[in-house]
Amino acid sequence: MIKSLFKNVLVVVNSSEASIQAVKYAALLAKIYHCAVKIVYVVDTATIRKLALTKLFIQEESEEYISRLIEDGKRYLKHTEEICAIKGIKVQTEMRKGSICAEVIAVADEMKADMILLGAFEKPGEDPRDVISSSYRQIIVKAHCSVLVVKESMIEKLFKMA
Repeated sequence: MIKSLFKNVLVVVNSSEASIQAVKYAALLAKIYHCAVKIVYVVDTATIRKLALTKLFIQEESEEYISRLIEDGKRYLKHTEEICAIKGIKVQTEMRKGSICAEVIAVADEMKADMILLGAFEKPGEDPRDVISSSYRQIIVKAHCSVLVVKESMIEKLFKMA
């Protein structure tokens, strides 16, 4: 018998609706395939530090911005737990600070993830390279496991049906 292709799934959440769609996709995977799901939100302090070095942000602005991102992250992680609870799925959540790519890869490696889910929806006529952030591109290239970009247009309907 072949072993399951994925037991541990990592979902990357940011402030986009597409990442919430990826959470719903993960909840359905967990419900159907009984895999463990972890959700990570990364506060991109690496980019903020670069902006501060180039004098686009002053130190006080950087600290205030990071504080707001942390509060946003807490809200998003709580929201993702609530979404998964609707389907009876318990998830782990974690907030990290640093480079998005480096932190996502680190979490995936620590949990021995079999798959990373990223949310990204293309709009008609848009270049896919514009839709996927450079951080997501780096994750796709550097991940040590499979990466799935969730584009399921029917996720809301499927989520309600399951």
